[in-house]
Order: sequence, then structure tokens, then C-alpha cells
Amino acid sequence: MKKRIILALAILLTGLQVWAQGDKAHVEEIVTKSNIQGHIYFLASDELRGRATGSPEIDIAAQYISSSFTRYGVKPVPGADEGYFQYVHLQSVSKPAHVSAGLNGENMEPEDMLVLRGESVTSEAEMVYLKLGTEEDFRKYKKDLTGKIVIVDGGLPEGATGSVFTAGTEKADRALERGAAGIIELWGTEAFNWAGIRQYVESERYRVAPKPSADQSFFQLWVKDYEGAYMDVINKAKKQKMMVSLGARNRKDMYSKNVVGMVEGTDPVLKNEFIIYSAHYDHVGIGKANDEGDSIYNGARDNAVGVVTVMSAAESIAKKPTKRSALFILFTGEEMGLLGSSYYVENPLLPLNQMVYCFNSDNGGYNDTSVATIIGLDRTTEAEHIRKACEMFGLTAIDDPAKEQGLFDRSDNVNFAREGIPAPTFSMGFQAFDEEIFKYYHQTRDNPDNLDYDYLEKFFRAYVMACRLIADDTGKPFWVEGDKYYDAGKALYNPQN
Repeated sequence: MKKRIILALAILLTGLQVWAQGDKAHVEEIVTKSNIQGHIYFLASDELRGRATGSPEIDIAAQYISSSFTRYGVKPVPGADEGYFQYVHLQSVSKPAHVSAGLNGENMEPEDMLVLRGESVTSEAEMVYLKLGTEEDFRKYKKDLTGKIVIVDGGLPEGATGSVFTAGTEKADRALERGAAGIIELWGTEAFNWAGIRQYVESERYRVAPKPSADQSFFQLWVKDYEGAYMDVINKAKKQKMMVSLGARNRKDMYSKNVVGMVEGTDPVLKNEFIIYSAHYDHVGIGKANDEGDSIYNGARDNAVGVVTVMSAAESIAKKPTKRSALFILFTGEEMGLLGSSYYVENPLLPLNQMVYCFNSDNGGYNDTSVATIIGLDRTTEAEHIRKACEMFGLTAIDDPAKEQGLFDRSDNVNFAREGIPAPTFSMGFQAFDEEIFKYYHQTRDNPDNLDYDYLEKFFRAYVMACRLIADDTGKPFWVEGDKYYDAGKALYNPQN
């Protein structure tokens, strides 16, 4: 009996190796340097003028991607607005006409306040101080927060990495869920670039348009308190009421497109589960000219490379479907604040609990052509598949070496991660966010003619192979236990437990 078991295992292992080699040959046939160059040279051409969201040129890019889907045999997704397109309603919102806040006759200076959320507000309510506003800080406060104004310290816990904007949004969402009237985040460190953040927050920017029924009365303020004067007033009057008043905002609408397609899986059971393959196809458009007079930010690395990575996966899976179904999404508006992916998770074309993995591709540049850098590699159970796929094409998969940059929270993957869907980002190889990266990142020199296409051929093949390994594994992908989004994943996939 023991010999039979060993023989059966040997036959199974041999079969898996043959299967993997067959997939490798298929990937090598689909993903070639000439195909990669053709796509990237078009998407990052001067004629597409940097693919700015809302421009006619980004619509040309969307049509190019959708035409490629048609040629590959990728199908439109039921419920899409038109063919392969999901229209994204964006809205530019001006800063409120006025802002004021005060306590006990002590008014905050207008130049010390930034309004991140809310308008047409007049609120006088009891304030509650909840330290850093973490989940634990909110959980410890057992009293009712309905109608109260929450005060928190600005920023992240000591030692934590990530975006202060993401952290601020999470704090505000916790306050909103508990019924608070609003939240004020006090910034007490001069290391924070207040002038730069003010320019960013108050400049004309597009956001996902709120649904008509959305309540705009909840407010989120950031307040500069470098000297601690406002906190002193708050500490002396904890049970007193605070007054906040915000004026109305002006709005301007714009529509853009996510490009979405699908391929049904081959397994009668696993085809009900989907792997999302995603990238953003927008860039920053026309901007400040360089010394040579070039003002087109072509975005070859960021993110024509990512788009073509996903297009390569689409061509492969359409021609040789995997056991799980595939959902391909190319997002608009990433450079404007992850807007296309934010819109998608709020308006999914297919149920989010059927999406068992999101394999995103986004890039700033590369400085090591021996590796592929996967942001969040070791946060999901699929790390070994990704490592194996990279090894098959002569690359080494490494995890994020620049956690101080908060890269996991700066690409479209994070919107899916917040819903509980395991979602790493596959990026070109870098060992640090150094001068070589910044040489091209959001620069006019990020052009198709200075890319290493021998490296990209390996990189693309590794991504497509990893897609196939993950989609054909009968084990369901998930977060590694203890991850920040582990509980969100449990709630998404097992809501009764």
C-alpha cells in the first residue's frame, strides 16, 4: 500500500510539472518583446498626451484597450454601461465658501483649518477626545457618539507606515459610523508640510461624485496646532460644546471610463470565483515643460507598463482559460486619488464576495532588473505562486523594500483590500525609492524609448504565469492571519461567522 501511495504521488507530481511547463510555453508564445513594445509605444505616445483623466486622449486609450479585448476574445461584463465601459461620474468640488470653528470664545484661525469633507454645516455639539482615533481608541469609548464632535491627534501610530490621508479617512469613517457630527484632526508637528497639503487639498480636484442621497453634513477638518494652543483650550473645556460652520461648495461634473472585461473559468465550481487583474491606464497629462521644452508626461512606466501587463494576462487567459473566472479592470482617475477603483468598489458589476483575489499592476520605475517587486507579497497566501512564477523566468520576487513610502495604500489595490479582498501590487523591480526611480516618476522623460524591453519580457511573463498559477490552484487565496485586512476578508466571505 505504501509503495502505491508513493507511486501515485510521483505520478501526480510529474503531471503537475508537465502542466506547469505547458503553461510556461503558452506564456512564452503570448508574451513577446515585440507585442509589449507595440502596446507601450502606442499608449505612451506623444499623440495620447499623457492620458489625463477627462481628456479626449484617454478615451482613445480606452478604445484601444477595449478593441484589444475584442480581438483576444474577452467578453463584456453584464451590467456594464456600454460594451467594455463602466462610466465613472466624477465631480470637482471647490473649498467651502467659509469655514469657522471655536470653543469658549476662542476661534480657530481660518488659515489653520483644512476642510476634507462636508459643506453647508452649522453645528454646535459636545466634543470628545479620542487620542489617535484608532479602531481601539473608538472601541474603548463606550458612550454614544451621536451628534458629537470627535477630536483626534493627526497622523499614524508610532512605527506605523502608510498614507496620512488614508489614515485620516479611516478615522473619519469610524466617527461617521458611530453617528458623530464630524471629526477634527489636530496636527501638532511642524514636520508636516502644511503649505503643501493646503495647496493639494484646496486646488481644483475631481472626486467620485457622491450619490444624490449622500449626507454632506458630516465634516472632517484638519487643524494646524503646532504650538498646542487649541489642544490647551480643548483640555480645559472637555465637556463644553464646540461650534463649527462650513459654507457651500461649487461643483463641476466630468465623466470618464473604467474598461472592464471577463473570461469565464473552466471548472464547474471554481468558475464562480473571480480573480481581478487590474491596473490604471490614466496618467497626469500635460504639465510643466522640461529644459528641452517637452511638456508631455507620457507615463510609459506609470502606467502603460501596468496596462500592458494586464492586457497580456487577458490575451493569455482568453486563449487558454483558467479554472477560476477572470475579471480585467483598467481604471481611470488613479492619479487623481484612486478614483476609478473607488467608484468600482462602490458600484461593482459583479458581487465583491465572488472576487477572491485582486492582482494589481502599478509602477513608478525600476532600478534592479533581476527582481520583481510585489507590494504586499507576504501579506497573502499566494506568495509562493508568485515567487515560483518569477523564478521560471529568471527573476526573484521581493516584497516592498520602501515601506516608508506607503505604496500599498497609494494604488488601486487598497480599495479592494479595504473590502477584504487580498490585493497585492506587482511592480517592476526596485530595491529602494531612490534617484533612479524619481528620475522618471511623474517626469516628462518617462518615455517608451528608454525602457529595458528584455527585462520587461521576463517581467510580463512572470506576472501572467503567476496569474495562471493562482487562478488554477483549488485552494482559495486569502490574507495571512494577523494582516490588517484579515478580519475584513472574513466578514466579506463568511459574513455569518
